[in-house]
Amino acid sequence: MKKLNKTTIKQDMNIYNAAAQKGMLLKALDGCQELDIDLSQVGEMDTAGFQILLLTKREALKAGKAVRLTGHSKAVTELIDLYNMAAYFGDPMVIPAEVHAAANPGNGK
Repeated sequence: MKKLNKTTIKQDMNIYNAAAQKGMLLKALDGCQELDIDLSQVGEMDTAGFQILLLTKREALKAGKAVRLTGHSKAVTELIDLYNMAAYFGDPMVIPAEVHAAANPGNGK
């Protein structure tokens, strides 16, 4: 069994792709001790996609494995913030400088 497995989600994480992504992520998790999921290419995420990430994290915890979310796209970050679940996943979410500046006008003057 591999120690680390890395996978990239290249489609939207929505109801239309949820079944396929669930199978892919659970299979990837089954073959390793640690799974890194790159979410940088996710353009849209709905509750079904979010539930797939929750399921993957839960199954990893039950099996004593690690799951890390990386490269959070804007859609992913917004949904994780909406559900206030950043602490549950425990992964650092990098906020691009231009987004931070837009959210904090006048900061640094």
